[in-house]
Amino acid sequence: MPASAQVRLGRKRALPPCPNPLFLQWLTELRDQAAERGLKTQYVYQKAISSLKKYPLPLQNAREAKILQNFGDGICRILDEKLQRHFRENGPDAPIHSLPDGGRLPLPAPPSNDNNSLAPTKRPSGRERGGGKEKGGGGGRKREYVPQKRSGGYAVLLALYRDSQVPGGKGFMFKLQLQAAAQPLCDKSFSVPDLGSKYTAWSSVSTLIQKDLVLKTHNPARYSLTELGSALAERLEGGDRGIDRGGQEDGRSEVGEEDEGPGAVDLTADEEEKIDSREGPNPAPYVIQRGGELAGVSSSGKPQIVENNARPSGGCLYPGSYDIVLCVDFIETTGGNTACKQELVKELQRNGVTFDIRKLNVGDFLWVAREKVSPVPGQLRPPPGRELVLDYIIERKRMDDLCGSIIDGRFREQKFRLKRCGLQKPIYLVEECGSAAAHLSLPETTLKQAMVNTQVVDGFFVKRVQDVKESVAYLTVMTRYLARLYQNRTLVCRSRELEGEANTEECGGGERPNPSCSLMSFIEFNQGAVKNKCQTVGEVFARQLMQISGLSGDKAAAILGRYATLHSLMKAYEQCHSETEKEKLLSSIQYGKLKRNLGPALSRTVYQLYCTSGALS
Repeated sequence: MPASAQVRLGRKRALPPCPNPLFLQWLTELRDQAAERGLKTQYVYQKAISSLKKYPLPLQNAREAKILQNFGDGICRILDEKLQRHFRENGPDAPIHSLPDGGRLPLPAPPSNDNNSLAPTKRPSGRERGGGKEKGGGGGRKREYVPQKRSGGYAVLLALYRDSQVPGGKGFMFKLQLQAAAQPLCDKSFSVPDLGSKYTAWSSVSTLIQKDLVLKTHNPARYSLTELGSALAERLEGGDRGIDRGGQEDGRSEVGEEDEGPGAVDLTADEEEKIDSREGPNPAPYVIQRGGELAGVSSSGKPQIVENNARPSGGCLYPGSYDIVLCVDFIETTGGNTACKQELVKELQRNGVTFDIRKLNVGDFLWVAREKVSPVPGQLRPPPGRELVLDYIIERKRMDDLCGSIIDGRFREQKFRLKRCGLQKPIYLVEECGSAAAHLSLPETTLKQAMVNTQVVDGFFVKRVQDVKESVAYLTVMTRYLARLYQNRTLVCRSRELEGEANTEECGGGERPNPSCSLMSFIEFNQGAVKNKCQTVGEVFARQLMQISGLSGDKAAAILGRYATLHSLMKAYEQCHSETEKEKLLSSIQYGKLKRNLGPALSRTVYQLYCTSGALS
C-alpha cells in the first residue's frame, strides 16, 4: 500500500444478508441430513449453498435458481416442492424472501395418530410478544427439546441411560443392541413403519444427534449420551411430573410462565430426499436400497421386499422355525454379459432353489437362515423375519476374470477380505473358459498354481466347473445339503461387535458336533464387510505387508500376531544390537497350519522396506 494512502479507521460495514433465506435454510437442512446419513450428496448441497450465498438478487421460484452454478434439476425440483408446501401451509401470499416467525420456519401439524411427537408448544407470553427486554423484539430462549413419553426419542434416551448405569458397562451401544433395548419402551416399531408412513421410531435418533443429546461415533456406529442427554434421560427416568404434563418442568416454562399451547408438533421424523439418481448408482432392477430394506427376487422370479434390519437380531432360531435361503449378489445378475447372467437366475428357478438377489459387500453367494413369520391381520406384508448368515460363502470366478484379478492385485485383496469376513467356510468357484483359455494374459500353469495355492496355502475350498449350468448345479446341491445339515439345529445369534473380531480359522470340513450354531446376523455381516470402511492400524499394516512379493495373508497374520502394529515392529528393531539381528528378527515366526518359519530372506526384505533410509536397490 502506498505510504500516502489514507488509512480509514472504524467499524467494518456488515455484509448484506442473503436475499433468499428460505431457500438457504432448506438447502442447509438437506445438507445436514445427507451428512448424517453419510451420503455424498452433502457436498452437492454445500456447493449449491455457496453459490446461493453469492447471488445478490431475490429468486421468485426454484426454477430461476437453475442459472446458478451447482444447481441441477434435482435440487431445483426439491426446492420447488418445498416451496409449494410452504404456500399450502402459510397461504399463497406467504413471503419467501424472509423467514417467518422470527427466523424459524413454522412446523407442520402432526397426524392425530402419531406417537412420536413432542410436548405441546407454548405461545410466547405477553412480555415476549412485546419484545420488551429482548434485543430486536425477538423471542427468548428456545424451548427445551423433550420427547413425548413412549416415543422413539424417549425410548432411545432411556435405553442409553440405563445401559450407562450398569457397573462395568462400555458406555456406548451398537444399533442392534440399542433397538432391542429401546423397543419395550416405545409404542412404535423401530423397524417397521406404520401403515401409510415411511418413518419408524428409529428416525428420532437423528433429532437426538442434532440436539446434542446423543453422540454417534465409529464404524460400525456407536451411540452414547452426551452430558445434556444424560441429564435429560435422568429426568425422564425419574418420572418428572412436568415432563408428563407436556414437556415442561413442574409447570414452569423455559420461555414463558404459563402453558397456553395445547398443540403438539413432531420433530422426530426426518424428511427424506428425493434425489435417487444422486445418492449413488441403483444396483439393479431387483435391488432397491433404502435404509435397511433390500428388494430381492424369489424363486418365482417376482421382486419381493426383504427387510433385513427389521427386527432385533438377538435370540435363537429353533429347528423348524426358519428356512435356508441362497443370497445372490446383484452383480451376478446384471451388467456385463446380461444373457449369461440371466441364465443363472433362470437355472436357479428351474431347479426350485429359494434365493434372493441383494447387494453383498463381500463374496458372490452365501446362505442365510431366515425366520418364518406369519401374516399380521391389518398389514399388507408379513413382518420380516430375522436372518442369520451360515458359515459358507462363495466367490465365483471365470478363468479370464481370475487372470485379470491376479494381474491387478484384486485376487489377493479379495482373499484377504474373505478370510476377515467372519465366515469359516470360504469357497472359490472357478468356471473354465473352454477354448478362450488360449487367449489369456497369463499361462494356464500360472492360473492352476494360483488355484492350488488358494486351496493349500490359504485354506479355501476350490471347486472347478465348466459353465454356468454346472455352477448352478453346485449351488443347488449346496443349498439342499445345508438345508439338511441345519434342519435340526438351534441357531444362536452372536455379534462380532461385542466379541471383537471373530475367529477366522477354518473349522474343518466335517459337521460341528454341537447342534447349536453361533451365527452372525446378515445386517451385521454385510455392514462389517464394507470395502471402504474405516480400517484399524493393524489392518493397514497387514495390507502393507501383503504388498511384498511372497508375503501371503497367512504370513502377514503371523507377523501381526507378534507385532500388532508397525510402531511395535519398529520398536523391536530399535532394541536389536546389530544389523544381522535386525535382518533375522522375523525369520523364526511360524505361520500356517504346518507352522513353518518365515525364513531369513523374507525377514530381510521386511527389514529393508521399513528401515532403509535411501532408495531401495
